[in-house]
Amino acid sequence: MRLRVNVLVASGGTAVPIAKAATSTIPIVFNTGTDPVKAGLVASLNRPGGNLTGVASLFRELGAKRIGLLQDLVPGKATIALMIDPSEADAESQIMDVQEAARQIGRRLLVLRARTDGEIEAAFAMMVERAVGAVLVSGTSSFITRDGFIVALAARHGVPALYSTRNWVVAGGLISYGANFPENYHQVGIYTGRILKGAKPADLPVVQPTKFELVINLNTAKALKLTIPPGILAIADKVVE
Repeated sequence: MRLRVNVLVASGGTAVPIAKAATSTIPIVFNTGTDPVKAGLVASLNRPGGNLTGVASLFRELGAKRIGLLQDLVPGKATIALMIDPSEADAESQIMDVQEAARQIGRRLLVLRARTDGEIEAAFAMMVERAVGAVLVSGTSSFITRDGFIVALAARHGVPALYSTRNWVVAGGLISYGANFPENYHQVGIYTGRILKGAKPADLPVVQPTKFELVINLNTAKALKLTIPPGILAIADKVVE
């Protein structure tokens, strides 16, 4: 704020609300996984109003699709776990969405709230103790910065895990389903350029992904002695071998 910059770029569930609270005049271009209307960032997707606009991945609202993928990946009645950072602003709404999705397919859901390294390790220990069939790892910022740590824990404990974006799979994770982050940031760059040329955030509709990508790591599947169903392989956007 003191530098009086021409535009701010903010990414993540924590940074964007802080940026919004800091200024009502400097244009802000965001990249967020939350619903920006529900979070109070913009008035509507088509007409943001105010000084914010950007890209909303809405990847945290893909719980039903992700639970369906885990159902196909690990069929049967074994419990599915959801590991989530409780400090995220929309954590409880995410939990409710995933609980409902699990209920509809008749699978028990074990919700594990974790944030620190110790809590994450304890969560995986609980998964083993409860014989969890697979885990859905929420795409919260505190987890994204620990992707290698979490992927290693999943491998060590032999727990199939589904993540929100492809970087997890590149790091050795089993499978991901979500928006294409590089494309999102490309769009953030386009909007930033337009604002620097005089456009107003209020006039730039919030961009939503038109496609979500499914990425699979066959090496990890082999290590877990898990066979990826042909139907999932057929619709995968990228397969790591």
